[in-house]
Amino acid sequence: MMPDEYYFEEGCFIIELHNTPADPAVSVARARVEPGRTTRWHSLAGIEERYLIVEGSGRVEVGDLAPRDVRPGDAVRIPPGCRQRIANTGTVDLIFLAVCTPRFVAVAYRDLDRAAPAP
Repeated sequence: MMPDEYYFEEGCFIIELHNTPADPAVSVARARVEPGRTTRWHSLAGIEERYLIVEGSGRVEVGDLAPRDVRPGDAVRIPPGCRQRIANTGTVDLIFLAVCTPRFVAVAYRDLDRAAPAP
């Protein structure tokens, strides 16, 4: 049975496929970004993340690298602590697997948009 999908504060929907203290080395989540949406700038302290694009199209931004268009079959590596966000540039949901090593824990999540000073 597939776990329930929930809305995550960064602006996407998540299904935790594998995330347990019994296997601290890795977690896998299915992320879904609706058309026209962009996730918040965020980083993961001490966690490397990989996006494996499954459906849809988008544009990913990682650190100071130039934005990169992504589509099914693409993989994106995000080093620990590196700022990141992804936008759905298509007309259908953008779906990707988020593979974290070590596993994702909520205390590692940093919302960089919220931390930014007001203009």
